[in-house]
Amino acid sequence: MSRMKVGVVGATGMVGQRFLLLLENHPYFEVSALAASARSAGQTYEEAVGSRWKMSVPMPEKYKKMIVHDAANVEEMGKLCSFVFCAVNMKKDEIVALEEAYAKAEIPVISNNSAHRWTPDVPMVIPEVNGDHYEIIKAQRQRLGTKRGFIAVKPNCSIQSYVPALTPLLQWEPYEIVATTYQAISGAGKTFNEWPEMIDNVIPYIGGEEEKSEQEPLKVWGHIEGNAIVKAQSPVITTQCIRVPVTDGHIAAVFVKFRKKPTKEEILNAWKNFKGLPQELGLPSAPEQFLTYFEEDNRPQTKLDRDIYGGMGVTLGRLREDAVYDYKFVGLSHNTLRGAAGGGVLGAELLYKLGYLDEQ
Repeated sequence: MSRMKVGVVGATGMVGQRFLLLLENHPYFEVSALAASARSAGQTYEEAVGSRWKMSVPMPEKYKKMIVHDAANVEEMGKLCSFVFCAVNMKKDEIVALEEAYAKAEIPVISNNSAHRWTPDVPMVIPEVNGDHYEIIKAQRQRLGTKRGFIAVKPNCSIQSYVPALTPLLQWEPYEIVATTYQAISGAGKTFNEWPEMIDNVIPYIGGEEEKSEQEPLKVWGHIEGNAIVKAQSPVITTQCIRVPVTDGHIAAVFVKFRKKPTKEEILNAWKNFKGLPQELGLPSAPEQFLTYFEEDNRPQTKLDRDIYGGMGVTLGRLREDAVYDYKFVGLSHNTLRGAAGGGVLGAELLYKLGYLDEQ
């Protein structure tokens, strides 16, 4: 089959680079346009990135000589691609305006940014968890006055180390959750070469991260009501978010209280059997096993387990009863794959299969 032409807006940044690697040989999508800030426009991609290539593998040859376009030139991008992935480093109001400009120009936007996560008719989706929220796109298109154009976002990278694990446990009514996340430096778009202060260091604060970690799960677990997604009223979540000297991978230490306390075996079975639309549809980026539990006391480990199923699986371990809460466990996800670009690509695959993405 012919592949859909896609653009990457914010292509020179770390997440943009990750998008390009994931899309290099994608069966559904072909990168036909790269965009970044005006200062990069007109340069080849190789020139625009320069020494700022942050991936562990070389820049693919196919992108090196592609000309970078000005992200603000929506009309030009619309001539080159059918939809865009967006991962820009701009002020929130500027991102809101840019993404709406693309959507109103009938160019769907799959966004890695946080700017539209709380727009009521913008779906914020972990594909295995709440892919049904894409149904709100119909209402969004009515508001925007579009036929094709829309905005869909993925949630914050850190919540994907524990929200997937908690989702199959909702049947037992968790009502109080404590989560402490230990987050890699790539979550700040950095490498150790750029951030030597992080070597042998821990920083117990990441701006805005705790509010996102406490509130975004509630929208993911919410429901569509009229022309809006209404967030869930429970459970109550409190978090601490800590930056640690790790390249990739966010770990969460989670404590949970249930109204209907399950057995350990029930939890393990729920995790083992949990799958979503991506697995049922056999999407290219979907992990065969969404949640993988390790019996070993010292797993999951960031270095050993973050790349499971190409970095798209979530690993869990250390499930045990707690003296204060009912249970506690540890979760791990790859923040720039499952939590960022990979989650965006998987979302686009699901949108494509559900018929929300089509050729212009």
